[in-house]
Amino acid sequence: MAEHFRPRRRAITALGRGDSVVVIGLGRFGQALALELAESGVDVLGIDTDETIVQDFNGRLTQVVRADATREEVLRQLGVADFTHAVVAIGSSMEASILASSWLLRLNVPHVWAKAITAAHGQILTQLGVHHVVYPESDMGRKVAHLLRGTIADYLDLGGGFAMVTAQAPALMTGKPLDKVGFRKKHNLNVVAVRQPDGSWGHATGETVLSRGDTIIVVGPAAVAEGFIDMT
Repeated sequence: MAEHFRPRRRAITALGRGDSVVVIGLGRFGQALALELAESGVDVLGIDTDETIVQDFNGRLTQVVRADATREEVLRQLGVADFTHAVVAIGSSMEASILASSWLLRLNVPHVWAKAITAAHGQILTQLGVHHVVYPESDMGRKVAHLLRGTIADYLDLGGGFAMVTAQAPALMTGKPLDKVGFRKKHNLNVVAVRQPDGSWGHATGETVLSRGDTIIVVGPAAVAEGFIDMT
């Protein structure tokens, strides 16, 4: 599985005021990412080799240019070294992804993210020293698989071997305080929040008593969290 090749990550910090992001590769993943950041007020430079895409995004991002991001001199001319974050979202060429990531690291961009097409691609990016490697297709595929299985309402891979699951509380957890249920001790999973049938959310504590119809958010090791569906 892809997790075996996840990098030793730097701590993920929220974008702050004055932070800027360069997104290399404006395919579906890069476009969605760049637009979401731009709409939230982040300065975004988009780079792609397709003139049609560049024209389409003109005015939608802070700046968008047609350029070859696999060339060091191009990245220097665009001032990429001054950006706080960079995302290599290239999905059509593993070689281009690796080259662009390598130059970003050499330019000492503080936070470099890269999309991995395959597990082997992710391993190479990790060995290069990319700070955060993401597997959007793999992660989404796993999420949809969990949703299709039935009772899990949402599944999120948190990275580092952990996952978060939203699901209806299983019968074995209802009717008595969570401390008495011993769910964490038995299954190594933490119930962090609960939603009542009226839609209101609240923090879960050891004294929380779950009822039928409650929805809970559970966090823990991915392998165990994935098996949570079998308890529901």
